[in-house]
Amino acid sequence: MKLSRLAFLAQAFSAATVYSQSLTRVIPNWLISTGIPTGIIPSFVTRTQDSSASPSVTACPGNAPNKRAVWCNYSIDTDYENVVPDTGKTLEYWFDIDEVTISPDGFARPVMAVNGTIPGPTLYANWGDYVVIHVTSHLERARNGSSIHWHGMRQNYTNQNDGVVSVTQCPLAPGQTMTYRWRAVQYGSSWYHSHIGLQAWEGVFGGIVINGPATANYDIDKGSLFLNDWTHATVDELYEFQHQNGPITLDNGLLNGTNVLGTGANSTKGSRFTMKMNQGTSYRLRLVNAAIDTHWSFMIDNHSLTVIAMDLVPIKPFTTDILRIGMGQRYDIIVEANQASIAENFWIRAIPGASCALNYEATNIEGILYYGSAPQTPNTVGYTLTSSDTDCLDMSMTDLVPYLAKDVAAPVWNKPENVSLNHLTGPFFWEMNSTSMKISWENPTLGQIYNNKMNFTASSGVIELPFEDEWVYLMIKTTLPVTHPIHLHGHDFSILAQGTGSYNGSVMTNNPPRRDTAMLPAMGYLLLGWQTNNPGAWLMHCHIGWHIEEGFALQFIERYDDIKSLIDYNELQSVCEPWDAYDTSANITQIDSGV
Repeated sequence: MKLSRLAFLAQAFSAATVYSQSLTRVIPNWLISTGIPTGIIPSFVTRTQDSSASPSVTACPGNAPNKRAVWCNYSIDTDYENVVPDTGKTLEYWFDIDEVTISPDGFARPVMAVNGTIPGPTLYANWGDYVVIHVTSHLERARNGSSIHWHGMRQNYTNQNDGVVSVTQCPLAPGQTMTYRWRAVQYGSSWYHSHIGLQAWEGVFGGIVINGPATANYDIDKGSLFLNDWTHATVDELYEFQHQNGPITLDNGLLNGTNVLGTGANSTKGSRFTMKMNQGTSYRLRLVNAAIDTHWSFMIDNHSLTVIAMDLVPIKPFTTDILRIGMGQRYDIIVEANQASIAENFWIRAIPGASCALNYEATNIEGILYYGSAPQTPNTVGYTLTSSDTDCLDMSMTDLVPYLAKDVAAPVWNKPENVSLNHLTGPFFWEMNSTSMKISWENPTLGQIYNNKMNFTASSGVIELPFEDEWVYLMIKTTLPVTHPIHLHGHDFSILAQGTGSYNGSVMTNNPPRRDTAMLPAMGYLLLGWQTNNPGAWLMHCHIGWHIEEGFALQFIERYDDIKSLIDYNELQSVCEPWDAYDTSANITQIDSGV
């Protein structure tokens, strides 16, 4: 498929360069040949949302407000990439994906939701816990398949549980249940969401909180705070118009699933998100950008934000008044409640980036932080945005310093592969590696690998990484005035270079920022590096919902020869066979990229 009206130039380089201090290969001893924890997995059971209770999760002894760096016999200094606590604990969840009608901003519309709410229930675990989630689809009326992707979870040797339709599984048919099993080998804040079509932005998402040590002290953990853009028509209804015409203006935005519609006397619908704080107390907030097409600048009037983690990587704390957060990204922040002498109520603001997001309520996506007994309309004034905020850029690389220092070998460009997007007439399609991704729901990549397929179609977007524990470098460049959040599954990558204009050849190899989602700046470049230490089929894609739907994606088949032994083919087929039968009976036609 060819691209219309969009010109994009990128170069991807896959380099077989061994890091001079290669990490020791550690195959988790809790894996059997299928990559599933032994001795802890219950039988396949489904529950309704009414009977499903959240597991109990408590912090390690010693992890007190004045000792957040401590975690049982471990600490913030423990190398979490090579050491995982043996908690011996399994947490079990039941998720039901339903079709419901809700009014998050006072305007009623049909949605798809996990256990009946948007956001869905938060999945809590401790660092090192095993997690088992039974997901049942009830999308009979919508005639949708489904899946759940555990965004940012490394899925170390458990690629089959990554939840990506057409790559690691077939769609989950209505009336069917799939059980995901993985281990929390990282800690911090993330989210889960559907990974088929635009279903995540119809409402199938929720928070993930993995408790562990932190790089700064705080008193109270407030949990996840989701930032969403919102439409009054379903995004599936809007897709065809966007596909033919390009970016559209969205209707509103939500903070943790709620907002008003209109301002002043016209603000008669919906309700503001509110958050109570007590003077002299410090609070941890876990920000998640779950938007389909909005880069946010987040602020709380009169309050500074201390940033302690990006995605699932602890960082050296830094303080800012305005925090920029791209689609799919997460930041953990600490807010000191120290402004009660100024006012009792303060605006919490999520402001769309002016150069990359269109929203009818752009100045009205707000919540209220209050010190008193009940929230009142604030009279406070927000901080002034800079061009970096309005241009939808990441926070400065010099601020995003991982607490655990890890250096990267300098790139050696010995295997270049051209990756480009073409500019032709017709509907919008994103084309990488001379193709728009178009892969089949009913024939996932893992099934093909299990059946020894060696040659993949161009539209599969496959780049093979055959060697163990070697560095891969990916350079992406764009001449378009459009930013793109680039997300990689199965890894944190190191950001070696990032900027606007022409790339000058400089590379940051001394403890560069590490994360799983980074912004490709408009008319700029992004240089990423990671090690091949996790075999599987791993998707890389733009996290703008419209763009992945239109094929802006690649998949890396990492260590092909090591993948087959990790696949439970019976489990794979237990989802694919019901989908094949449902697909045939419902006469469903795939029109998107497949992921």
